[in-house]
Amino acid sequence: MSQFTVLESSKTVMLVIDVQRALFTRPHPVYQDSKVLEVINNLVERAHLYGLPVVYIQHSNDSILKEGSDGWKLHPALKPTGEDYSVHKKIGNAFKEPALMSVIEARDIKNVIVTGLVSQGCIRATSLGGVELGLRVFLVKGGHSNYNNDAAHVIEKVETELESAGVNLAEPGELAIK
Repeated sequence: MSQFTVLESSKTVMLVIDVQRALFTRPHPVYQDSKVLEVINNLVERAHLYGLPVVYIQHSNDSILKEGSDGWKLHPALKPTGEDYSVHKKIGNAFKEPALMSVIEARDIKNVIVTGLVSQGCIRATSLGGVELGLRVFLVKGGHSNYNNDAAHVIEKVETELESAGVNLAEPGELAIK
């Protein structure tokens, strides 16, 4: 990847995937949780500044992420605005949700910036789903994590796999918006 990648604001969307309260209460803590939240919030701030749509995605299941429960809610460090989108999903690949696809199609989106939880789960599935749709997917290094016992190794393994599948890895400062 070049030193800077310039993304057209009208053709780019930012996804904040599954940054939900219950995932921060697991037996193993979210790896570098404060740093990840800071990276995500800084990217969201830049996205708002440049008019990129931001989509907050929330997973639901029958255990710790029951829709509407306290654990299902977004982490309190996140501050979505009234202009941001909200998508609820029950499967890993968020692109399988019609609500997300309506945003993508209505805006003729070509580029997707991916952040959130968990690297080996919904981050992986959604990133691969975006590539399958022909989108340019940018996974932000330091902007995704997991609560695995060997989290750093898991992140490295997932990033290597996704990069070989066509996902672009980017440091937060490498993404420029015009």
